[in-house]
Amino acid sequence: MNEPLIFDTSVWIDFLKNKSNPETDLLTSYIEQDDQVLLIPTILQEVLQGIREDKQYTHIKEIFSYFTVLQIPPVQAAIGTAELYRGLRKKGLTIRKSNDCLIAFYAIEFSTPLAHLDSDFELICKHSKLKTWHPQS
Repeated sequence: MNEPLIFDTSVWIDFLKNKSNPETDLLTSYIEQDDQVLLIPTILQEVLQGIREDKQYTHIKEIFSYFTVLQIPPVQAAIGTAELYRGLRKKGLTIRKSNDCLIAFYAIEFSTPLAHLDSDFELICKHSKLKTWHPQS
């Protein structure tokens, strides 16, 4: 059994579009092996809001109900995310989407690696306690 992972929205989007890359292949493997796929509310929202077809929306929402959704009280998440964002800005880094800081904050709080396809997470990783998943070379 593999360690639990959070898969960023970027991975889920490629997965749902049947794109193959190391991250989507890993997600497929996790689902097939019944390894622990972790979600956070923001990723759940971002994926579901991007689905146009009602039938697919209902299907994906049902599938997501089988995964563990990590929870942090909203005020704690807001403050922690703001502190992460501000800390990065003080180092001269501006993260393009504040939701990326929110996703990173959850991963840091739960000490869970993040699989992603978004370069901002590597910036966050270099300057925080965020751990990201990388394919074996």
